[in-house]
Amino acid sequence: MTAAPDSTPTRTSFAEALAVYLKPRVLIVLFLGFSAGLPLALSGSTLRLWMRQSGIDLETIGLFALVGTPYTIKFLWAPVVDALDVPVFSRLFGRRRGWLMFSQLMMIAAIVLLGFCDPAKLAWYVVFGAALMVATASATQDIVIDAFRIESLPESEQAAGMASYVAAYRIGVLVSTAGTLFLVSGFRDLQFDLGTAWMLGYLTMAALVVVGIGTALVATEPEKSAAAEADHAEHARDNPLKRVLRTTVGAFGEFLTRDAAIVVLCFVVLFKFTDAFAGVMTEAFVLDLGFSLTEYAVIIKGVGLAATLLGGFAGGFVARAYPMATSLWIGGILQASANLAFSVQALIGYNTAMLTFAIIAENFTSAIGTVIFVAYLSGLCRNPLHTATQYALLTAFSAFGRTYLSAGAGYVAAATGWVAFFAICAAVAIPSLVLLAWLQRRGHFEEHDAAKV
Repeated sequence: MTAAPDSTPTRTSFAEALAVYLKPRVLIVLFLGFSAGLPLALSGSTLRLWMRQSGIDLETIGLFALVGTPYTIKFLWAPVVDALDVPVFSRLFGRRRGWLMFSQLMMIAAIVLLGFCDPAKLAWYVVFGAALMVATASATQDIVIDAFRIESLPESEQAAGMASYVAAYRIGVLVSTAGTLFLVSGFRDLQFDLGTAWMLGYLTMAALVVVGIGTALVATEPEKSAAAEADHAEHARDNPLKRVLRTTVGAFGEFLTRDAAIVVLCFVVLFKFTDAFAGVMTEAFVLDLGFSLTEYAVIIKGVGLAATLLGGFAGGFVARAYPMATSLWIGGILQASANLAFSVQALIGYNTAMLTFAIIAENFTSAIGTVIFVAYLSGLCRNPLHTATQYALLTAFSAFGRTYLSAGAGYVAAATGWVAFFAICAAVAIPSLVLLAWLQRRGHFEEHDAAKV
């Protein structure tokens, strides 16, 4: 096909490039990114720290990676979010905003419940159940936010929206990790017992969900919701199950009939596994080396945030400057290599300078890989009728490594020691790079690169 005469990208000034980040829709996506990042650690890394302080063994802590199951299987109920409206909420706020309000209110209730589940006093399966509720509400919110982001932003604002979302998401994670740790330390200084201090920290995090609720109230429905609402009205008399099944079959069928679809899904599972396998044990590693909660918060989450934000912008630059396959090679190799810094840390022992370097390297390279990977996943969602469900499918598969493949990390760490463990974390990236090479030779990324021109 001959390119149109105006297909050559036009140069934009720095001011114009910056101005897109201040557009109302992009700002809405930014605040929704914070709302999406806030609950993840509360059922993950922050909860694992609480458990470790409560004397829970490494094996049990490692098994709590299974709490992330809803992030893995959220594609199963993503068609429900696409096909059905929430009673009352959708009528009051609209199709997407109604689901946002509903999931956020459920999330507040689940976080409050988890805050009252002291691992030192309750059976592990009670804590597990409460954490699972948080993860389920959070995964549902993710489905809605992803759909809202893709449907709200025009093509010219998608990159800025993605960058804003990722940055705000990491800030949300920072608040629910470092912020919670500072709160717990503060409450402990006020002579609260450990369980009460953690409970109050979780209640404070539940209150911060109001940021997402406020954003949903200020936002307006995406214009594309009009077509969906018309479709809902047309099929209002249909059985709800029939509507969900029609959406499911259309979305999954369209994706799975693509060339090398199964290999693509395997690659999606494995690309971020190197991060996930190491990340599930990072908190226990730092505490075992003798670092305090305050040091953990300042070094790992404070200094690491700056590295994450810089890495996000670097990832955006790489994704724009290089073909998709090349970008994925850069991100994949960098994020795997960063794990070796923790092996060096384990050899050195307690050393704040070395830990600072290791955290900067890990956060910077992980952010590069994440932004490039999200750009790749977004490019796979080509059919606007199935964007939300297909994106949920892809992100759920990407969470598989974090949830199931990482569940045995505690056993590996206990058996090998920290030095060998983080070397293994770097090595587990090799299968994803083998699949990347295979897909590249098959020409899988050519359509992605053509869409960027």
